[in-house]
Amino acid sequence: MPSVSPARQAAAGPRYPLALLGLFSVWWVALAIAPRYRQDWALENAIVVIAVPILIFTYRNLRFSNTAYTFFFVFLLLHEVGAHYTYSEVPYDAWVRTFTGTTVNEVFGFTRNHYDRLVHFLYGVLVLPMAVELLDAKAPPAGVWRVLLPIFFMNSHAVIFETIEWLAALAFGGELGQAYLGTQGDVWDAQADMALAMVGSALSLTVLMLLRRRYSRV
Repeated sequence: MPSVSPARQAAAGPRYPLALLGLFSVWWVALAIAPRYRQDWALENAIVVIAVPILIFTYRNLRFSNTAYTFFFVFLLLHEVGAHYTYSEVPYDAWVRTFTGTTVNEVFGFTRNHYDRLVHFLYGVLVLPMAVELLDAKAPPAGVWRVLLPIFFMNSHAVIFETIEWLAALAFGGELGQAYLGTQGDVWDAQADMALAMVGSALSLTVLMLLRRRYSRV
């Protein structure tokens, strides 16, 4: 994805982001109906009711590229699936068995539900372009910081989110706290989630930089 100037962003207009917002609204409403654990669904959607209005109200000052909006849109779709079922109970194995006769866990020898791991990794992949554009617009880094700052910025999100999960689990306790944490008995769950988000960010940034270099030569 090449760098997008503010002028080109403004010229792109609101039609595409509005279309994504409309599609996401339909998806959100559909998955808000009878979630597996309503209280966990509400906690998981706290990030949505904060992030989406911020993007709407700051649109005139910072319009992201269509690519960044698309990637973030895909992340939100995946997040809503996790919120509907709770992340540790997303029945991806049942879905795969319907079409293939086997399961992901059987093929790879997994002993836990890995939907949360996948979404943490994809958070790094899918949100990184938006983070890069935000930094370029509001705090443009130079030199080696063009590599380090986006990854540090993304990894700080992972640390903040895991801290919020821990505090919420302490505050609510019991079944709700366990559902929200979704550790599935893994004492290193938080560290694994943060590491996957960082790896996803690094891979996404590498691709982004290669594409920018290619387009700059055109």
